[in-house]
Amino acid sequence: MRNIDVHEVIDNARFARFHWMVMALCALLLIFDGYDLFIYGVVLPAIMQEWGLTPLQAGALGSYALFGMMFGALTFGTLADRIGRKKGIAICFALFSSATIVNGFASNPTEFGICRFIAGLGCGGLMPNAVALMNEYAPKRLRSTLVAVMFSGYSVGGMLAAGVGIYMLPRFGWESMFFAAAVPLLLLPLIFWLLPESVGFLVRQGRTAQARAILAKIEPGQQISATDQLLLTDTKGKGGAVLELFREGRAVRTLCLWLAFFCCLLMVYALSSWLPKLMANAGYSLGSSLSFLLALNFGGMAGAILGGWLGDRFNLVKVMVAFFVAAALSISLLGFNSPTPLLYLLIFVAGATTIGTQILLYACAAQFYGLSIRSTGLGWASGIGRNGAIVGPLLGGALLGINLPLQLNFLAFAIPGAIAAIAMSVFAISSQRSRSAAPLPAVTAS
Repeated sequence: MRNIDVHEVIDNARFARFHWMVMALCALLLIFDGYDLFIYGVVLPAIMQEWGLTPLQAGALGSYALFGMMFGALTFGTLADRIGRKKGIAICFALFSSATIVNGFASNPTEFGICRFIAGLGCGGLMPNAVALMNEYAPKRLRSTLVAVMFSGYSVGGMLAAGVGIYMLPRFGWESMFFAAAVPLLLLPLIFWLLPESVGFLVRQGRTAQARAILAKIEPGQQISATDQLLLTDTKGKGGAVLELFREGRAVRTLCLWLAFFCCLLMVYALSSWLPKLMANAGYSLGSSLSFLLALNFGGMAGAILGGWLGDRFNLVKVMVAFFVAAALSISLLGFNSPTPLLYLLIFVAGATTIGTQILLYACAAQFYGLSIRSTGLGWASGIGRNGAIVGPLLGGALLGINLPLQLNFLAFAIPGAIAAIAMSVFAISSQRSRSAAPLPAVTAS
């Protein structure tokens, strides 16, 4: 009988077909998740006109889904550490897809807001669990890159929402955007069948036969017999309790992550909710305004992949600090009268360094927290960050309501980028001090 370290097998595995499958399935989940999240910014001008909403009312309406996401992340992140990532993902996916379809039948803002809240519960719970699952199966040398590539599905979903909106809004109305969620719901049985459960969860549950079968797919050359003992050495915590996030020197870095999540999500949702409307007010047509949303999400996808690649080769936290500084600069420049090519470039950079950095934050948190508290850590970081996502649309509506100059609107959206850069700088300093004081596992790839 041999003792086999599960994490050692995964960390040193060659990138194989199994990894492709997990990454593709998680990316597909997040494409649908991203579509659902960005759909509000696409339909916002249409529903404001139809229901006669003021900017402040529209901002409040947009926050319903984000309130749901906050509660969903806090609830389903912790729950998945107890019932398994696969079940948690399936519940969340079914929840937000069903609520989005029903959303298309809403006849007033109250019904619309209730449906968005329920959909938000599922969206908020899906993200941390998908990231945790991908992080657990990714070889160590490619971990940040694979999580970033997987999470770029979120940006693809945003691009899909903008592209579908350009075609469907003028022809079929805003309701059709929500009915399209029937497609992912039909795919749920296939996704659930193909998606593997967390191997660490299987080992902790005593389901070692299933765990051995998965390890054989991860590293086909690894010979694991029924008598071999599977061990989990990388736990970094005793269970899914929230207090574990603050023990063993994690308190300062946990708080820094929460602040960075808050600021980053504020920028993401302020831009995704109000960029089309702000650009329409600046004189651009609806089609052009939605094309800016496409550029924002395309930048997010490119920024996530580039940031993940840089993080695996240099230092993920330092990469994020640089990205946050670039976000603050690019967003603050959006309010000035620029030539159209330069404007698209600034929006692309803003997407790369806000949406892209949000994805890198998930990768960082997944590496920081151990297996037994990973979904809890990701869920709480995402849940706290959802407060920023709630503030973003409300802030945009309030600023638009008092008729501030365009430059000041974008400057207000840029300030959180500077705050997040400071927070992650403190995170890096705390990590360095912890490594000097005791040999804790590294948070970043280098």
